[in-house]
Amino acid sequence: MKALRGNRLVRNLALSSRAIVFAVRRTPQERRLHNSARCFTDGVYQELTAMRVKTPYIEALKKQQEDGADTTKKFAESTKPSERDLSPKKMSDSYHKVVLPLAHDPWLLDNYLNANGHIRLGTLFMDLDALSGIIAYKHTGESVTTVTAAVDRITINHPLKELCDLELSGQVTYATGRSSMEISLQVARVPDNGSEVLKEDVLMTCAFTMVSLDPSTKKPINIPSLQINTEGERRLYKLGENNYNAKKELSKTTLRKQTPNDQESDLIHAMWLKQLEYHDATTSVHKPDNVVYMDSTRLYSSQIMQPQYRNRHNFMIFGGFLLKATFELAFCCAASFSHSRPTFLSLDPSTFDNPVPVGSVLYLTATVAYTDPPLVDMYDQSNNDHRQSQFTKVQIRVDSKVRDIEHGHTKPTGQFNYTFLLKKSVKVMPRTYSEFMIWVDARRRVERVAAVLDESEVAGGPSHGGTRDGERGITE
Repeated sequence: MKALRGNRLVRNLALSSRAIVFAVRRTPQERRLHNSARCFTDGVYQELTAMRVKTPYIEALKKQQEDGADTTKKFAESTKPSERDLSPKKMSDSYHKVVLPLAHDPWLLDNYLNANGHIRLGTLFMDLDALSGIIAYKHTGESVTTVTAAVDRITINHPLKELCDLELSGQVTYATGRSSMEISLQVARVPDNGSEVLKEDVLMTCAFTMVSLDPSTKKPINIPSLQINTEGERRLYKLGENNYNAKKELSKTTLRKQTPNDQESDLIHAMWLKQLEYHDATTSVHKPDNVVYMDSTRLYSSQIMQPQYRNRHNFMIFGGFLLKATFELAFCCAASFSHSRPTFLSLDPSTFDNPVPVGSVLYLTATVAYTDPPLVDMYDQSNNDHRQSQFTKVQIRVDSKVRDIEHGHTKPTGQFNYTFLLKKSVKVMPRTYSEFMIWVDARRRVERVAAVLDESEVAGGPSHGGTRDGERGITE
């Protein structure tokens, strides 16, 4: 009996050793069960992830527990302000480019596809935020803490018609020497060797505002200014300067500081009269089927923030994850509102107000804030309900807030504004004063973005024309 058991043990060991040898001799096409050399932490392209996440989370967590609450104390002591180089830098000094070989790597492509075989824009947004961080640190150096403060715009220029390798590139295009900088990026079809990217091959253009902070005090800190050398760089710098000044002026006219103007008040009153008509039993006017009340358009989501989505400072969530999460909720909101598949046009100016800690709970609320053409037009307030348009532009507002796991403290973390194109006529109607303010704020944003895009085209800057009505590519 012992001999029989011994023979079985020998056979089992032999089979195990053959399996190990077979596993080692696998073909290149076979996928590894585990390979620590490849870093797929959050869906971001591995080259960008490797440059964004510097330390395994378990090591950062142990260091935090050893050092106590002040995790930046040693780092701050080793990087005195006098050691920082604040001499002006060229735009080209911060230039960085990454190629996504989507057409040549099916497993990489898996991370970027949705159920219809289209490119998931939310995943590209994560890559763009990670790339903007890399570019920012090439400009500022490693001795500061740099965070995403705002996304000034993300616009679809020419939708993809087929899957191809994509080139993500960008550089700092506006920096005065204070704490903030504007980073301009683009996503384009990879050109032939030695060729320049053609205008019609540019899928997407965008601009991020990054802010540098002192690692110990978390207060804004000065960074190198830009040295302008060419006429093209001067145009880019001027666009960034205009954008910076426009945001400053906007902060003075926000609805929290100023009441709606006369024109906006007239529109609010006209929509209120429409509501009275819809509820007046003595008239034959009824709410059209394509008019939806704003409060019924809302969608909600909540999720706990895991360390796989952290930034390079280990204990906060990186902005790209928030872009992806808010975009996909906005897409669902637009689809639910219209009962159709929306086409993404742009991310309009959006802000990151407060950091999102690892381990906290993130709450998102998506609302249809504005539709164009609107329900009531100040130039033609008669028979507005009967005006039909083949297409509708809809702006989705996503508000985010974060709570600690005990739900003892809550703070807002940002507002994100997405514009989609719908191939049908549908309109949103606010009912409460708060909803009217959301509608007015969105209407103002639509008008400002249109003015900025016109100015960009006149100045000869990057194209931000968006998609033509009804044009659909393979990005969603």
